[in-house]
Amino acid sequence: MKYSILIPVYNRPDELSELLESLVCQTERDFEVVVVEDGSQQPSDAVVAGYADRLSIRYLTKENGGPAKARNFGAREAQGDYLLILDSDVVLPQGYLMAVNEELSHGPADAFGGPDAAHPDFTPLQKAISYSMTSFFTTGGIRGGKKKMDKFYPRSFNMGVSRPLYQQLGGFSDMRFGEDIDFSIRIFKSGARCRLFPEAWVWHKRRTDLRKFFRQVHNSGIARINLYKRYPESLKLVHLLPAVFTLGVFALVVLALVLAVFGQGCWIPLVLSPLVLYSLLVCLDSAVRNRSLRIGLLSIAAAFVQLIGYGTGFLRAWWLRCVMGRDEELQAFRHTFYK
Repeated sequence: MKYSILIPVYNRPDELSELLESLVCQTERDFEVVVVEDGSQQPSDAVVAGYADRLSIRYLTKENGGPAKARNFGAREAQGDYLLILDSDVVLPQGYLMAVNEELSHGPADAFGGPDAAHPDFTPLQKAISYSMTSFFTTGGIRGGKKKMDKFYPRSFNMGVSRPLYQQLGGFSDMRFGEDIDFSIRIFKSGARCRLFPEAWVWHKRRTDLRKFFRQVHNSGIARINLYKRYPESLKLVHLLPAVFTLGVFALVVLALVLAVFGQGCWIPLVLSPLVLYSLLVCLDSAVRNRSLRIGLLSIAAAFVQLIGYGTGFLRAWWLRCVMGRDEELQAFRHTFYK
């Protein structure tokens, strides 16, 4: 068997059903599906049973331990030459597996990954959040989609690894957040061949509201410092930009408040003009991409949440781990990881 598709799931039976339906529609059929129920209160056994006659599918259960442990649990049962790791909140286009096949036929790869996009049926806010996670103006274009990247670090929502390499590296580490980047770093350190498959993209729902989105990106900022402590060379200039943006926003807002207190309100528009110009740039770019002014306006909020959430997590972890010398890895929102 060529592919084993690993799907950890936690309290998301409806989303899992959408993903499984997209797997039924794949033009490439040489694959099995391994669903790992990670201690859910809303199990997906009935959903999986509904696809038993249309997919080669197995349903495994375990105590809750997070997606990394669930993936490792499923990998031990997988039979495919390649393990395709997907999050339960993605949906595959019909030609996803065919695109993976074509890329592998052009050149060998021990590990790979693809980009993500927003489905036309996603809500305006989901599309805005998707924009904020993939736009050059928010993440610097480091999340994939570019053929000529120096290094592409696959993310666990859309990642492929040969089974021998997965076993050699021991799968995902015990990091609660940032475990996919940790795994990608170890893949590169092993000398394995890792590539971006730009046509093997998925529709990714991400979070459904800004509060949940903030929690996600705040944890990602913390994870970046945790990764830095493990692999100092992994920290790049682009990873510092959200923290710089956060400090800049804070400084400009404080300055505007001081001017207001001292009766110098006429200077406030000038002080806040960088934030206004950035907001207009994000709004225009997103509105053009999504052909919707509403999504453009929502993208302003999503962009600020994305950058400030990541930036505050990064600064918090930097202060505690790099300045105060705390040894243990930090975890925020630990008990609400999936929510």
